[in-house]
Amino acid sequence: MTRYVALLRGVNVGSTRLAMADLRRIVTDLGHEDVKTYLQSGNVAFGSSVRDAEKLAAGIERALADELALTVPVLVRSGRELAAVAGGNPYADREDDPTRLLVAFLATPPKKATVDALTVPGSENVSFTVTGREVFLHFVDGGYGRSKFTNAYLEKKLAVVSTTRNWKSVRALAEMAAA
Repeated sequence: MTRYVALLRGVNVGSTRLAMADLRRIVTDLGHEDVKTYLQSGNVAFGSSVRDAEKLAAGIERALADELALTVPVLVRSGRELAAVAGGNPYADREDDPTRLLVAFLATPPKKATVDALTVPGSENVSFTVTGREVFLHFVDGGYGRSKFTNAYLEKKLAVVSTTRNWKSVRALAEMAAA
């Protein structure tokens, strides 16, 4: 049994509403075990004998569409992958405010050309590091809420589906996936 976390994009932040009880039920009904949600933002940890993260994501997406008529991108990371993310933030030693550290999880690795062309809009003081399927973000002078360097911006510039979590959530999800 491998532990995973599914990260749903855009849930309970705009018009897409999803009760976490429904999410737990759907993931459980798919045959996964020890299903737990974190906060109200579409994060769910679970155990599964399935070893293919893309297959897991597609199954959750399909069940959400079939049962609740929700079209929501789902990204899945294994407990090992989340542990690597939580232990690999290049800005964690420079910042103790978790609201200024975020991780954008990408559905697939972006093309090198799009990564090379990625810049911070305007004169914002944001540092970023793209590593595989993650973008580590450090908002030096403020939080994510006022920035133009958003999830939508990253998706557009990198041409990859993305969902962003703050550092507190990343650490909590890594712990849930390790349990």
